[in-house]
Amino acid sequence: MDTAGRRERALSDVVDQWSPDDGVRRVLMVTAHPDDVDFGTAGTVAAFTKAGLEVTYCIATNGEAGGSDRSLSRSDMAALRQSEQRAAAAEVGVTDLRFLGHPDGRLQPTIELRRDISRVIRQVKPERVVAPSPERRWDFIFASHPDHLAAGEAAVCAVYPDARNPFAHPELLSEGLEPWTVHELWITSGTDPTVAVDTSSTIERKIAALLCHKSQIDDPDTVARRVTDGGRASGALAGLPEGATAELFRVTRIP
Repeated sequence: MDTAGRRERALSDVVDQWSPDDGVRRVLMVTAHPDDVDFGTAGTVAAFTKAGLEVTYCIATNGEAGGSDRSLSRSDMAALRQSEQRAAAAEVGVTDLRFLGHPDGRLQPTIELRRDISRVIRQVKPERVVAPSPERRWDFIFASHPDHLAAGEAAVCAVYPDARNPFAHPELLSEGLEPWTVHELWITSGTDPTVAVDTSSTIERKIAALLCHKSQIDDPDTVARRVTDGGRASGALAGLPEGATAELFRVTRIP
């Protein structure tokens, strides 16, 4: 068997299938930019909301450094990208979006970013947080934008130990926000996935969400095809039937 075949068999042996009956009711998706969630995990978001889960987006920047239109001011680009993200979220059943306003293209896993994500965790009280991997992938460098790495590192730190620690970010207690313990951390765009979400019934909603980001997409047909092909490749790795699509996550369960 070739290397790809060995990897496919190995993953299908170790990856669990997500079940909507796992008891989780609230999920927080942490990303760096508007559109990150739609490129990466909007099929999963649609599956979550279809199953009745409450999903909130926490977006670290406003995306002002995105797009190629130099005639548009950066403040106007930020406003446009927020609008596009709200429209995209509606396509997959999400209405609660929190934009943190940190600088696009210069995001760092600072104490301030950790505090701001911890604030949202304490406000939303999710059982599950989904965040980008803080580890660079040399085999797929596009997954490792520096802002993604920073958002991932800050989110992991916010999940543990910050959000649960009453003495971390004491100003949050002054705001009336008591500590909250997150019990599941789902990492996207990483290696060695352990959970797959079957998105065969929601990938069209994912594509519809993604195509709301008109300022970022020049060729919608190509993007839709690539998203579908990538979903099918993940479905094969997860051992799903031929043609099925999936999104993959590395899951850490935290006491």
